[in-house]
Amino acid sequence: MKPTRASTLISVALVAAVAGFALDAVLASRQEPTLLLSTPLGITLALIGVAVVAMARPVRRHARDGAGRQHPVDPLYATRVVVLAKASSLAGALFGAFAAGLLLYLLTRSALPPLGSVLPNAVAVGGGLVLVVCALVAERMCMAPPPEDDDDLPRGGTTAN
Repeated sequence: MKPTRASTLISVALVAAVAGFALDAVLASRQEPTLLLSTPLGITLALIGVAVVAMARPVRRHARDGAGRQHPVDPLYATRVVVLAKASSLAGALFGAFAAGLLLYLLTRSALPPLGSVLPNAVAVGGGLVLVVCALVAERMCMAPPPEDDDDLPRGGTTAN
């Protein structure tokens, strides 16, 4: 499995930010209240990021210590953690950028919004950013180190039968 590409995360973030900004603009043009995210959303996103890193720690310890440990890490567990980390990085980019679009709309109005309108969206942006960073760290923690015995393989990296 290949690492998450930055271009993918940036693309998701741009689309989500534009969607958040456009949604608030449409709501305001219809004279309806703009969308405010709740503060617990940002906190939950950050806690999910911490949980993903905690799940990746056993895989990292096993990769660093080698296969000589008494209880090896299940390869399916490691795969699940990597997939969870990839999904979490995409979700963090999506939620964080959507909240950033909402926040950008609020801050570009001629009247300054009250702190109660800005703070929940700012916390959601921070939570999304924490989730993306933690997920990328967890994904890197689950990468297998290169094999030590490279002399047995030809230049192409595969053996010919």
